[in-house]
Amino acid sequence: MEKVLFIDPPHITFEDFINPPHNVRVIKREGRDFGSVLSDMPIGILSISSFIKKHCKVETRLIDFNIDLNTISCFEYNSFYDYVYSKLNQKENIDYNPSVIGISVLFTPSYEVMFDVIASCRKIFPKSLIVAGGGIPTNLYRQIFDKTTDIDALCFGEGELPFLELLKADHKKELLENHSSWITKNKIENNCQFSPSYITDLDEIPFYDYDLCDMDSYGLNPAITAYAGVSQKSHNVHVMTSRGCTFKCCFCSSYTVHGREMRYFSIDRIKEDFTKLKEKYNAKVLVFQDDHLMADKKRVYQIIEIVKELKINVVFQNGLALYALDREMLKTLKDAGIDQLLLSVESGNERVLKEIMHKPLNLNIVRDVVNNCRDLGIYTNTNILIGLPGETKEDIEVTRSFLKTIDSNWYLIFCANPLVGSEMYDICVKKKYLKSNFNRSDYKLAVVETEDFSSEYIQEKAYLLNLELNFVLNSDFRLGNYKTALKGFENAIRAKNNHALAYYMTSKCYEKLDDPERAEHFMKTAKEIVAKNDFWKKHFDYFNITLNS
Repeated sequence: MEKVLFIDPPHITFEDFINPPHNVRVIKREGRDFGSVLSDMPIGILSISSFIKKHCKVETRLIDFNIDLNTISCFEYNSFYDYVYSKLNQKENIDYNPSVIGISVLFTPSYEVMFDVIASCRKIFPKSLIVAGGGIPTNLYRQIFDKTTDIDALCFGEGELPFLELLKADHKKELLENHSSWITKNKIENNCQFSPSYITDLDEIPFYDYDLCDMDSYGLNPAITAYAGVSQKSHNVHVMTSRGCTFKCCFCSSYTVHGREMRYFSIDRIKEDFTKLKEKYNAKVLVFQDDHLMADKKRVYQIIEIVKELKINVVFQNGLALYALDREMLKTLKDAGIDQLLLSVESGNERVLKEIMHKPLNLNIVRDVVNNCRDLGIYTNTNILIGLPGETKEDIEVTRSFLKTIDSNWYLIFCANPLVGSEMYDICVKKKYLKSNFNRSDYKLAVVETEDFSSEYIQEKAYLLNLELNFVLNSDFRLGNYKTALKGFENAIRAKNNHALAYYMTSKCYEKLDDPERAEHFMKTAKEIVAKNDFWKKHFDYFNITLNS
């Protein structure tokens, strides 16, 4: 029987884990800060595992290094290679002795550590077939084979069908050389063309193999805990009810793996899966990973009805297309208990939206959606990207001015990330806009420099916008919704316990709520941080905030 070991590498660079920047969420270990690691459930792996088990006799295991990094009590390694090798070289893995190792590499922060994982696997399991898939292998296969000879093949596009055919093959290396969805060094040298293998009817994929995961560990997912409007921080389960996206946003590369044509799980299948997630795994929050859930509004109404019937909370992690969020849809969401949304606005500038992002969004729709959400009691997180090629400092100021006129509860201000495979990435490479450390790009670190701005400017501007919109001009505070405002401020403190401005605004809330004791406590902490920290003193001065001694 074949034995497959799936590996999800760290979604962070070693430098950002050991020395996290000031503007990121951190975790405490032995009195020091480490970077907090994105820990989404690897549903691509879970899908492949369930699919291959349906069609052949195979045993599978998963090592998710992101969960380990978020929970490890002590980190004493000098490199990720040392760390990865140590974990893989444990007796339970040696005894398992996988015949095939599959590595999932989705985004650029995992690029460098991917080579540490490959090298460790080759050294520990010299006879194993080592393959990798995801956005990075699909789009950077030439660079990968230029840097390592330890990998046998890379998967182009989705992995279910190619992986199954590989396992079924009697002569696996021969299959790799003849299958159009498998990339090998030899095929690259011979200028072979590669094509994805898609499952048209997603119902052919069985219920995801969630048993591979330590389900409770994914409650630490920063993508969920970052949302102040989400009260349930555990029993989060990631789901994906469709694949594909018809839009052509310049910053997105998902289509390189999943294609542009929409494919779906049936409504009956979705109901069956969601019911099982609740009954077997006690799921309380479903985290939707769909790239374009709103492609079929009728279908969305049916999904919401299922969620409502099961009494499960929902988070749409990739946001929802705003054009589809009319008042009827928003009311339906609210009636189902969905009381927070991520609004993927991306820019408050019509020119940037249309000419640069290629995003078909009217800002009047944004205003209507935000107003309706506030009226209905839906907490909104508004997603914004700045620093795209072609954008100017003046464009960013237009975005800033627009955002100050809407009453979103919270803003997620990010540095535009050149995802490999995206139009933005291609432009940056062609015009030499990328800094040498672009592999660290994770939406907090700016790595794009153009004729209009430096990367340092974008990074500082993103942080200032975050402080201004979420704290200094916080809409809930301004509108007198002090208890709601506290959700955001206290969540910021949990993410970064020396956030002086969060302590200051928390104090102001308690002052308005006639709780002088708490107000004094948080103000005292704010003063202590500012007195000891030039970083915060600079920002308090920037916003003309005076702390009385």
